[in-house]
Amino acid sequence: MELSNLQPAAGSKHSDNFRKGRGHASGNGKTAGKGHKGQKARSGATRPGFEGGQMPLYRRLPKRGFTNINSKTIIGINVSALEKFENDSVVTVETLLESGIVKNPKDGVKILGNGELTKKLTVKVNAFSEGAKAKIEALGGTCEVI
Repeated sequence: MELSNLQPAAGSKHSDNFRKGRGHASGNGKTAGKGHKGQKARSGATRPGFEGGQMPLYRRLPKRGFTNINSKTIIGINVSALEKFENDSVVTVETLLESGIVKNPKDGVKILGNGELTKKLTVKVNAFSEGAKAKIEALGGTCEVI
């Protein structure tokens, strides 16, 4: 047996043109596979979330707060993460993506001041904290907001 000759067991699949409700001889006539009576035997299925008349979950749970449509998701990166880069290199959002420090920049990247930095870097990102800006510029580096 090889992957190229795998196939489902004989009789386990029906064709797409399977005709339901076409008499006893069809193998799926009379009730057409829906059993006898009951809600699921009738036409007109219930809507999604219907719980048989019980108060649905989406109405039992309280509404809370709101979602601000203008909010932005900024990714925070500590200064210590910039140690990966060579001395005198330019750090941008693209280089952070390539190095694997940021996986999805979303609405922007902000450099935060946690950790130590020992290299002179030119950093071009969306935002800087005061501490991060001080640490980068203390080593002779520059901070550019894009």
